[in-house]
Amino acid sequence: MDMIDYINEIKLELTGNLLTLEITDDTLELVVNKALREVQRFIDTTKLITVPYSQCIDLKDSKVSSVVRVYRATGYLGSPSQDATDTQVDPMYAMQWQMLTGSGDIYNLNDWIMNYSAWNTVLQIRNTTSTDLSFKQDKQAEKLYVNCIDKPSSITIEFIPKFEDVSEITSDYWIDILIRMSIAITKITLGRIRSRYVQSNALWTQDGETLLEEGNKELDSLRETLRVNAQLMFPID
Repeated sequence: MDMIDYINEIKLELTGNLLTLEITDDTLELVVNKALREVQRFIDTTKLITVPYSQCIDLKDSKVSSVVRVYRATGYLGSPSQDATDTQVDPMYAMQWQMLTGSGDIYNLNDWIMNYSAWNTVLQIRNTTSTDLSFKQDKQAEKLYVNCIDKPSSITIEFIPKFEDVSEITSDYWIDILIRMSIAITKITLGRIRSRYVQSNALWTQDGETLLEEGNKELDSLRETLRVNAQLMFPID
């Protein structure tokens, strides 16, 4: 959804496309952006990017809010496309076909099997303990520092993106949250405008107090929902 779609949703909710709204589209755009800034720190939708490995990675062009995890992009056995000098090869991997053949290379077969099993056990332990690489994110400098012993050719970074425009949000859940918060803030804004002056002995009165009360209740309820359902396992920006 683009900004105009959010503005139209607000107008439909508050006017039914019959009444005239006192505030302009520019003001409604400010309201939506205000809601986006508040919702941003609760969004838990992650993205993945694969980059060449470096101990210090520049994140300026990736619009990263918070880095969640850093993975190895390739396994320990590597792939045929990798340079042989950068690939850690299982010394018994090439001997696997010999264990499955019925002729030749029978001598010390048990030793080969035991060595192969031991090597794979070590790999399982190593993968378990080091798949998620140790990292430190410098948010001010927009740098990511990665600690890795074997230095793979590339790594995959899982991160929560920094949303600078409402059109970048594609999740239906967060679109709905953003619309609801924008409507609540708009009600509060309208309520304050309409209750600025109190008319006495008038044939009609404004609904400013009602809108202000509705907006505050909806906003408080929405904030509590976000707080209770916040993913505490993710870093807070």
